[in-house]
Amino acid sequence: MSSDIKKILAEKKPMIDKIIEKWVPREYDEKSLAKTCGPGNYDTDAANKAVSEPVWDMLDRGGKRWRPVLMLLIIEALGKDPKEFLDFVAIPELIHNGTLMIDDIEDDSELRRGKPCTHKKFGTDIAVNTGNAMYYLPMQIVLKSNLNVEKKTRIYETYIQEMINISFGQGFDIAWHRGLANADSITEAEYLQMCAFKTGTLARMAAKLGAILADADKTTTEKIGRFAESIGVAFQIQDDILNIQPTKEWGKEIGDDINEGKRTLMVIHTLKKANEQDKKRLIEILNMHTKDTKLIKEAIDIIKKYDSINYAKTFASDIVKKAWVDIDELLPKSEAKENLGAFADFLVERGI
Repeated sequence: MSSDIKKILAEKKPMIDKIIEKWVPREYDEKSLAKTCGPGNYDTDAANKAVSEPVWDMLDRGGKRWRPVLMLLIIEALGKDPKEFLDFVAIPELIHNGTLMIDDIEDDSELRRGKPCTHKKFGTDIAVNTGNAMYYLPMQIVLKSNLNVEKKTRIYETYIQEMINISFGQGFDIAWHRGLANADSITEAEYLQMCAFKTGTLARMAAKLGAILADADKTTTEKIGRFAESIGVAFQIQDDILNIQPTKEWGKEIGDDINEGKRTLMVIHTLKKANEQDKKRLIEILNMHTKDTKLIKEAIDIIKKYDSINYAKTFASDIVKKAWVDIDELLPKSEAKENLGAFADFLVERGI
């Protein structure tokens, strides 16, 4: 089924990009700026250099667009026609890419999808401003839609809460790898909460948005949101695995999680299982924030020694299987439901 999901993602991507382009043009003119910002006297060249160009530079690099596809699959699985709500696919994708821009600045990363990060290419000031703009630009879709007040309110409430959550999730992660909190005593439960906020949030937002658009009640919406959150957490765990055991297609720096001192599930597992010497050495390397490839390899070897990569793989697979139980009972049998299950499996087992 993984080939089917890859096909679905490949087929949907051009459509998703076309929708995003409708709301964030590749090149602003006075008419599109007036539509976005209201009537005014605008420097279109400045808008393009400072907003549109960095937005599309990031989007054109690739990305799987899986969050918008998840939203569409959920709408269809709940018995509605996703074609009625295509404009809304831009919301999770724009926000997601905005978080990547800001995250790269916070981590002082060099590469994103195989190319220099936005702040390296355009400057930190442009990247901060553009990343923040991408949090809010997609909400014009809701503002200008013909949805009723109740639906709009539910979407706004979901958006606000999830944006708060994502900031706290990122905050936890930063505090741990910067040594602002006792990172060496983090529990699995605390790590999973961080993942639920940092990575699970946008999957949950996309899924809940799909459920709200499909007229699902609040209980159904919350259950679908929890399932999507589990996919997001599993996606993050797989991302951590690929960071130290990459495939040929991996487009990021190898071992930059070690350089950043991140306490991933694999690190937490290793620190729990390791002898005192290995535990002390792993913590030492993580706290160095080193880019020395030999030291990064040494840290990865310690993690591998305690079979922490396989532990993380199994853990990611299990949380998605458990979350599927609620969805299986909730959704009627359909092709969309089957695709949803295969979709979750694909994201956990992906190599890129």
